Amino acid sequence: MITVCGAGAFGTALAVSLAKIAPVTLWARDAGHAAEMRATRENARRLPGIDLPERITLTSGPLAAGRQPCLLAIPMQKLGGFLEDFAAALDNRPLVACCKGVDLATGLGPTALIAQACPGSNAAILTGPSFARDIALGLPTALTLACADEGTGKALQSALTTPNLRLYRTTDTTGAELGGALKNVIAIACGAVIGAGLGESARAALMTRGFAEMNRFARALGAHPDTLAGLSGFGDLALTCTSDQSRNYRFGLSIGEGTGFDPAVTVEGAATAHAVLARATAMKIDMPITHAVTALVNGELRVDQAMDMLLSRPLKEE
Repeated sequence: MITVCGAGAFGTALAVSLAKIAPVTLWARDAGHAAEMRATRENARRLPGIDLPERITLTSGPLAAGRQPCLLAIPMQKLGGFLEDFAAALDNRPLVACCKGVDLATGLGPTALIAQACPGSNAAILTGPSFARDIALGLPTALTLACADEGTGKALQSALTTPNLRLYRTTDTTGAELGGALKNVIAIACGAVIGAGLGESARAALMTRGFAEMNRFARALGAHPDTLAGLSGFGDLALTCTSDQSRNYRFGLSIGEGTGFDPAVTVEGAATAHAVLARATAMKIDMPITHAVTALVNGELRVDQAMDMLLSRPLKEE
């Protein structure tokens, strides 16, 4: 039995895919939401049009303790609170974070938050270029599974690989986490550029220089450059910066177009930009795109002003 905590679009999609190989418990914090899914066999709120297989058990409320893997598809800014609430049931079992970002309150990534709250657990993260609907529809998807403990990583890779979900393993949790977090910041920038009508060439430049910025920050924190060049870094960057299925990209589009954006939609890149900029400033790491995105999110700059700021930087070698 595999447990997936979090009945958002991504958690539901993972449950649908994993149900092909094992029974799955999908946990929702909202009892009404769980009851609704049980009655309709569909998550109409988050992933409409996808049937929930009978091998998925829908539940809410207290979590049962156990030794089987538990996937935490909880938004990054809510993960710390969730871990505090359910630490007793979660500790001493493999825990796999399925979120991207940096916690604003602590500056920590998902695996560090897990280690802090559940010291008896081996923490891992599942990340990479993926849209929930693609996974739920059974379309081929490849992700990075990062776990510092190699034995646990191998066991999780075997347990969580499905016919349409291929997992590549690494022990570099720092690189995998930061790739998934930082690409959301660059996606906001790319969306803003397209929304403002600045063109595809400008987007390509931002993606390229954004990737350099991602590497600069991640390597300073001990990440391996090969990890950033893989699925959790470059792969996720390419997907998120070019598709309007990405919430971060759509948020950037709304900034560039000067239109409103649904505040109920989670945009992890906005919080990540603030958290990363604070860390980068303290460490004296040059992060011009992250700086510009933070100013855009705060309403301190218009898109044309942000581009002028980036284009007026001193000339240098690539």
